[in-house]
Amino acid sequence: MSKQIPDETKNGISRLIELMKDLRDPDGGCPWDIEQNFRTIAPYTIEEAYEVAEAIEKDDPASIKDELGDLLLQVVYHAQIAKDENLFDFEDVAQAITEKMISRHPHVYGDISHDNVEEQKLAWEELKIKEREAKQGKVEESVLDGITVGLPAATRAIKLQNRAAKVGFDWPDINPVIDKIHEEIDELKEVILSGKEIDHDRAEDELGDVLFSVVNLARHLKIDPEQALRRTNQKFENRFRNVEKTIKDNGLNINDTSLEYMEKIWKNSKNQ
Repeated sequence: MSKQIPDETKNGISRLIELMKDLRDPDGGCPWDIEQNFRTIAPYTIEEAYEVAEAIEKDDPASIKDELGDLLLQVVYHAQIAKDENLFDFEDVAQAITEKMISRHPHVYGDISHDNVEEQKLAWEELKIKEREAKQGKVEESVLDGITVGLPAATRAIKLQNRAAKVGFDWPDINPVIDKIHEEIDELKEVILSGKEIDHDRAEDELGDVLFSVVNLARHLKIDPEQALRRTNQKFENRFRNVEKTIKDNGLNINDTSLEYMEKIWKNSKNQ
C-alpha cells in the first residue's frame, strides 16, 4: 500500500522532514534510501554543495534555489539517519547551529562592539578556538589544530596559511609572494629539466610547492582559488566547445585536425 503524500498544509521544512521519514520507513519506504548511512550519503552531500557553488557562479537564481533545495535535502537526510539511530534529529541540528551563531555574535546579541571587520574576524577566530578546545577537552597545541583534513586541498591551504598569518607568519606585502612563486617554479624546472629521468616523487613535491605558493597569492589578493579555477575551467570548456563546433561546421573531424589548426580557432575564440 502506497504512503500518503506529505501534508500540503504543512510548511516547507516540516513537509520535507515528513517526506524523508517516509522514504526511510522500513514499512513501505524506498529500499535504496533505507539502506543508506552517514558514510554512503556523504559524497552526495559534498557534490550538492559544489552544485550550489556552480549555480552561484552562473548567477542563475532559479538554479541556486533548486540546488539549495538539494543541499537542504542532504541535511534532512543525515538528520533522519541520526533520528533512526536515536542520536539526534533535525530540530537538534537547527537548535545547535542557532545557539552557536548567537554565541559567535556577541556584538549583535550582547554588549561587545568592534571597530572594524578585521577586529570582528579576530574575535570570531578566538571564539572558534575556545569552542574547539571545549569540544576536545584540552588546550590546542598548535594554531593549525582543527583544520579538517578532508577539505579540498586549495581550501585547506588557505586555512593553514590564514592560521599561520594570525601569529605573524606571513609576507608583509605581495611582492615576496610573487617572488616565492618564481622560486618554486625554478625548483620544479630544475627537477624536470635536469637531463635525467624525471623523479616523479620530487616533481610532485615541487609542483605542490608551486600550487601552495599560488594559493598564497590568491589569499593575498583576497581571491578564492577554488572559485578562480572553477571560472577558468568554465572558460576553457566554452572555448574548447567552440573549437569543436567550428571544426564540425567546416565539415572536418577533430581527430584528423592538426594542433596548429585547433590553436588558430582557439585564439579566435579567445579574442571573441
